[in-house]
Amino acid sequence: MKKIFYVMGKSASGKDTVYKKILERMPELETAVLYTTRPMRDGEKNGVEYFFITPRELENLNRNGKVIECRTYETMCGPWSYATVDDGQFERISGGCLMIGTLESYEKLRTYFGTEYVKPLYVEVDDGLRLLRAVRREQAQTRPNYAEVCRRYLADEKDFDEEHLKRQGIVKRYENTDLEQCLEQILDDIRGSL
Repeated sequence: MKKIFYVMGKSASGKDTVYKKILERMPELETAVLYTTRPMRDGEKNGVEYFFITPRELENLNRNGKVIECRTYETMCGPWSYATVDDGQFERISGGCLMIGTLESYEKLRTYFGTEYVKPLYVEVDDGLRLLRAVRREQAQTRPNYAEVCRRYLADEKDFDEEHLKRQGIVKRYENTDLEQCLEQILDDIRGSL
């Protein structure tokens, strides 16, 4: 089993941008795409950011023993589920693997694959800047949903509290105020671990 480098952070911390930039600069890293029942956002493509599936399709995967971890959020638009699925993606990985998700999903992947194989990359940014980024991102959507931005922002305060981070062994943090500096630190750590 090769190492899985797991990018995570609060909503609008820039983790999606960091994830994409790491892949641009380290194309040798492979990926495992998560599954979700949430609607596709403008600019997203099925099988790239996520596999977009129905709740019924997710139930079938779970019934067939394919779901490694799954979490469901009660959003302003109804329940949205996100899942890591053992669908053959991990068997084909020959080098390191880059993934993105939540602290909860990171914990479950560490349990499934082993602590020595799943390495955390926790991206953070000042809460005020994070809120501004979230609002700007939502403004660009065809149908902005500011209530959902607020729900995610508040939920992240609980999901990523300091005690929870400590329990999961998250000690190193990557400050994403300066994207280039943040990326260089992460890339150095990934290269040092391969």
